[in-house]
Amino acid sequence: MFISQIQGMSIVITGNPGVGKHTLAKGLSEKMKLELIDINQIAKNSGLFEENNESNDVDAEKLQEILKQKISNRCVIVGHLAPYVLDKDKISTVIVLRRSPYDLIKIYDERGYSDKKSKENASSEILGITTYDAKNQFEEKVVQINVSGKNIKDVLNKAELVISGTRDSEEMDWLELVTKNNDLQKFFVD
Repeated sequence: MFISQIQGMSIVITGNPGVGKHTLAKGLSEKMKLELIDINQIAKNSGLFEENNESNDVDAEKLQEILKQKISNRCVIVGHLAPYVLDKDKISTVIVLRRSPYDLIKIYDERGYSDKKSKENASSEILGITTYDAKNQFEEKVVQINVSGKNIKDVLNKAELVISGTRDSEEMDWLELVTKNNDLQKFFVD
């Protein structure tokens, strides 16, 4: 079965900042001719973000209600808030993008994140918080893809295999890697 022939699906792309969620979601939506729904954009357009120091807080309950109306059965939904604002029954596949925390720190530096914000996001990736929350919400629908060192074409191919059911989840243990490298201080806020 070709990906473009699959009907009635809503695919979620989630993960920590800097893993390539929006790049993959855009590529998938174009290739599969699916509507693209950006959770953050909807939250911003609906006035649901509250700036709080270096982060934006969102009213998850209100956002969940808005998204219920917007999600179709032929869309790609992107955003790190997915596990907190989407219903399992409306979703067919959840792809959690994972990236080495060493790569993420470089990305955060390029984005101009403060040291504290960089460490918070990188430590979240190391601990697999988004993955844990996605598995808790969407259960068997969650598949992880390691995007470390991959270009968008490779990641897009992996995602298509996941969606077609011919590729299994890639399990990452960044905590083991960081511990082995004796770098816990590098990634965790003091």
